[in-house]
Amino acid sequence: MEKISIEKHNQLKGEVIIPADKSISHRSIMIGSISRGETFIDNFLKSEDCLWTVDVFRKLGVEIIEQGENSYRINSDGCDSLRQPESELYFGNSGTGLRLACGILAGSSLSCVLTGDKSLSSRPMKRITLPLKMMGADIEGPDEAGHLPLRIRGRKLKGINYISPVSSAQIKSSLLLAGISASGSTSVTEPFKSRDHTENMLKAFGADIKIEGLKVTINPTGNLQAQHIRVPADISSAAFFIVAGLITGNSEIIIKDVGVNKTRTGLLDVLSQMGADINIIGKSPEAIEPLADICVKSSELKPFVIERNIIPRLIDEIPILMIAATQAQGTSLIKGAAELRLKETDRIESMSDGLSKMGAKIDVQGDNIYITGPTNLKGAQINSFSDHRTAMSFLIAGLVAEGTTEVKDTACIKTSFPNFFKKLMRVVA
Repeated sequence: MEKISIEKHNQLKGEVIIPADKSISHRSIMIGSISRGETFIDNFLKSEDCLWTVDVFRKLGVEIIEQGENSYRINSDGCDSLRQPESELYFGNSGTGLRLACGILAGSSLSCVLTGDKSLSSRPMKRITLPLKMMGADIEGPDEAGHLPLRIRGRKLKGINYISPVSSAQIKSSLLLAGISASGSTSVTEPFKSRDHTENMLKAFGADIKIEGLKVTINPTGNLQAQHIRVPADISSAAFFIVAGLITGNSEIIIKDVGVNKTRTGLLDVLSQMGADINIIGKSPEAIEPLADICVKSSELKPFVIERNIIPRLIDEIPILMIAATQAQGTSLIKGAAELRLKETDRIESMSDGLSKMGAKIDVQGDNIYITGPTNLKGAQINSFSDHRTAMSFLIAGLVAEGTTEVKDTACIKTSFPNFFKKLMRVVA
C-alpha cells in the first residue's frame, strides 16, 4: 500500500501547471467517438480514470490515436459506427466514464456488460438506470440495475421530460447523450444547476440543444460533427494548490490556464466569502470552455456558509474547503452535503475521521458539517479510504500541521492527478 509523509512548511512560491480537467477529458473522448470525422484533443488528462474511458471506446471499435504526449486524434463515422465489443467494458474507478457511457450504449445496437473496481461497484447506479429505463432502455444488474455489473442491450429509445430529484451532471449528461438518437425530444430539469460541460461540448459538436434556466432539452441530432478541443486545467485539481497557498504563511502561487466555467467556480465564490486574496488573471473565452490564470496569496480567512444550492458547483472541492475551514477565524457550516456520501468513499466520514485525528474541531449532524477554527493541526496517520480527493486534502493539511502527517493508500491519487506530490514539492520554498 502506497503512502506519503509530509512535514510542516512555512512558505509556498512559484507557478504551477495543473493537469487537464478530468470531466472535460472524459467527455472529449466519448463525444468525439460518436461524431463523424476527425476530432483532435489537446491537453488531455492521462489519469487512470480517463485512460479507462479511452480503453472502453477502443474496445467499441473507435480509432483513438495518440498524437504527442497529451493529445489524441479520433476517427469515427458517428454513433452508428460503434462495434460490438469482444469483452466486458471495464471503467476502473470512473463514475463519470461509466454513467455517461450508459447513455450512449442504451440507444445503440450493441449488447455490453459494464464493470468497474470495488469502489465503483458499490456506488449507486439507479440514479441513471431508472430514467434510462423510462426512455425504454434494456438494462439489467444487481438490485434492479442499482449496482455493477450492468448489462445493456441497446435499442431505440424515446425522449422523456425528466425532473431530476438531485442536481447531478452525470445524470443530466447520461440522458442527454441517450437523447441524441432517441425519438422525440429529451429534457432534464434539475433543482439547481450542475456543471454544464456536456451541454457546451454537444453544442460545439452541432447538437440541437436548448438551455432554459434549469431545464436542458436535446432533440434527435443525427451525426455530430468532429471538432478540435483544448482541455483546460482542472479547477478541482487546482483547488488543492489554491487552498495550500491561502493557509501557508508568506505564500504566493500562480496556477496557469485553469478552466473557469461558471458552473465550476463555486470554490472561488466561497473563498471570496472567506476574504481570500485571489486574483483571476487574463480570463479569456475558448471555443468551448473559458480559462484564466489564478494568483493566490496567503490570507487570514473568515468562516464560510455553504448552502445546498451551491453544492453542485463545488461538490468535488468540499474536502479541501474543509481543510481551509480549520484555519478560518470562527465556525464554518456546510449544509445538506448528502452527495458527498456517494463519491469514491463517504467523504463526510473520511474527512471527519482524518480531521478528528489531526485535532480539528468538527461536528457532523446528519448531512450538515460544522468546523470551528483556527486550529493548530497535529500530524497524524490518515486513512484516505482509497479516495483521491481525501488523500490530497490531507497532504495539504500536512503543510500546516505540527510534526509529520502520513497519508495511507495514496495510489488513488493517480485517478485524477498523477504527479500531485511532485508538483506540490516544487512550490515548497
